[in-house]
Amino acid sequence: MKFLKNKLAVVIILLSVTFLSLIGYSVNREKMSFVENGVGVTINSVQGVFFSGFFKIKNSFKFITNISNVKAENEELRKANSELQSKALEYNTSIKENERLRKMLNFSKKNSKYNYIGADINGLIGNSFSDGFSINKGAKSGIKKGMIAITGDGLVGQVKSVSDNWSIVQCLSNQNIAVTGLVDSTRDNGIVKGYTDENNKSLAQIQRLSLESKIKKGNIIVTSGLGGAYPSGIRIGSVISVHEDKGAVMKGAIIKPYVDFSKLEEVFIVVPPDTKTGEIKY
Repeated sequence: MKFLKNKLAVVIILLSVTFLSLIGYSVNREKMSFVENGVGVTINSVQGVFFSGFFKIKNSFKFITNISNVKAENEELRKANSELQSKALEYNTSIKENERLRKMLNFSKKNSKYNYIGADINGLIGNSFSDGFSINKGAKSGIKKGMIAITGDGLVGQVKSVSDNWSIVQCLSNQNIAVTGLVDSTRDNGIVKGYTDENNKSLAQIQRLSLESKIKKGNIIVTSGLGGAYPSGIRIGSVISVHEDKGAVMKGAIIKPYVDFSKLEEVFIVVPPDTKTGEIKY
């Protein structure tokens, strides 16, 4: 490479000297001869080619030597981008968790006579949340069969079995679940049970309402709190359709739960103030 640079330099110098000699020879003349003009154009063209080629070669080698630096910079940028994405994910997760806890805190303040045991979900019992899920708290934490599970959004379901350090909860959408409900606007009492529609969508329904009930689409259903085993006013869901059973002289309604069971991460078990022993009855 050094030899090539030296050779180029010698050729450029010789051409430059020749060109300067022509300039000196013709400086006192008003017009160059045809030969001088041709030689000058040729020399300029050759010089341009040599200079252009020299700098292209120089820049090419400079680019090659910088490849490792570019790779290192790209790797640093990739790592920085990955770290930023991780921090953004952690930040979004923290925001959602804080929002859930804030809702639960507001609810517990309004129902301070009850205790609340926070528990994480370990996994599903069956194919979906409707079949039930396990939590990481059990009898040693004060949980008993029949206690209800909630989130800041509303009612989740009931504790169906308890071990020392874990328990099984069935969601409200399970047909084996039944809690007393109240139509918030009309104050009609009924029984809320799990319900699955023809599209296998997890819903709920309120039954045993009077035929004279004014329940309608959009009404909010909450827990009634009858018996004192759980707080009144826990949101269950909103009415999406109403139906009559004139044979049984009753009215009922389909409810869309406020809790999205497929997105549960943790629950709070409601502990009534007077259930230190025995199984809870509704």
